[in-house]
Amino acid sequence: MDYVAEIKRLKDKLPVTVVGHFYQRDEVFEMADITGDSLELARKCKADNNPWVVFCGVGFMGQSVKVIAPEKRVLMPKIACCAMARMIDSSYFDDSVNYMVERGIPKEDILPITYINSDATVKAKVGEMGGMVCTSSNAYKIIEKGLQSGKKILFVPDRCLGQNFANSMGLKSCVIGEGECDPKEADIICFNGFCSVHQLFTLDDIKFYRERYPDILIAVHPECDPKVVEASDFVGSTSQLIKYVNGLSPDQKVAVGTEYNLVNRMRSNGNTFVLSSTKPECPTMNETTIEDLYLTLKSIEDNSPINEIFVDENTIKYANLALERMLEIN
Repeated sequence: MDYVAEIKRLKDKLPVTVVGHFYQRDEVFEMADITGDSLELARKCKADNNPWVVFCGVGFMGQSVKVIAPEKRVLMPKIACCAMARMIDSSYFDDSVNYMVERGIPKEDILPITYINSDATVKAKVGEMGGMVCTSSNAYKIIEKGLQSGKKILFVPDRCLGQNFANSMGLKSCVIGEGECDPKEADIICFNGFCSVHQLFTLDDIKFYRERYPDILIAVHPECDPKVVEASDFVGSTSQLIKYVNGLSPDQKVAVGTEYNLVNRMRSNGNTFVLSSTKPECPTMNETTIEDLYLTLKSIEDNSPINEIFVDENTIKYANLALERMLEIN
C-alpha cells in the first residue's frame, strides 16, 4: 500500500489536522500539517478549526491538547509514553511535597513548578497548589516569577532542567534522593527525574569535538547534565536550538546535543554534528510509523476512532490553571 498517498487522500477528505513533534521520524514528520515543540503544538491545535487532531508524539503531548482544547477529538497513532514523564505520577508528587513538609517547609510555603513533560494528573496537582507549568524556553522566566512569592520551588520532574536554571540564576538547588537534600538550604528542590536521551551527551563528547575541530561550537538542550551545559557555548530549548544553528554561518561547525531526528534535519552542509558517539534517538518518539498514522486516519473515516485521548474534567480544570498561569507570565 502507498501509505503516503492514502494519508494525503484522508487528510483531504476528513476535518482533521495531523500534528508532528520535532523528534518524530522523517517520514511521519513530513506528513504533518503542524510541526513544532510540545506546548507550541498544543496552542496551534487550539487555534486550528478542525475538530479532529491526530497527534504524532508522546502521551503527555496529546493530553496537553485535550487540556487546552477539551472540545477537540484527539487521537494518537501510538500513545507512546515519555520516559521522563513516566518517572513521576500524582503519588510521587505527593511524596515530594511530604518530603519538604517533613523537613520543616510548610505546604503553603511550597510553590510547585512542573516541566510540560509531565502527565496531566501531575499538572493538575501543581495547579491545585497554585503552581505553574514551564517549558525549556520559558523556565527561567517562570522560576524567576515563582521566587518572587518568597516560597520554596519544588521543580518536577527533570532534575537537570531545575539544576541548570538554578545555576544560571546563581541559586542553590538540591535533588530529592541524591545526597543530602535539605529544602531549608536550597532555593529550588528538584525531583530526581531525567531525560534518558539527553543523558547520553557527555564531557568526553565535547572534548572529542573540540580536539577535532578547534573552532567548533557546542549547542545543547538544558535537559543535559549540568556539567555538559556548563561546558557548552549555547544552551536552549528545541526551538531556540533550531534558531541558533540556522543563524550560524554555513562554514561554522557546530555539534548539537539533542535528539537525533531533529539534529539530522538541521543544516545539511556537513557542518552540523550530533554530539554523541551513539545515536541519541528517543525510543518512544520513534514508535510512531507511517502505517500507524494511516491506520489512525482511516479509523476516523471508518467511524471507529482508535487511541483517543481522554482527560477527566477535574484534571482538565486544574491542569489548565497551571498552564494559564504560565501563559499569563509568558
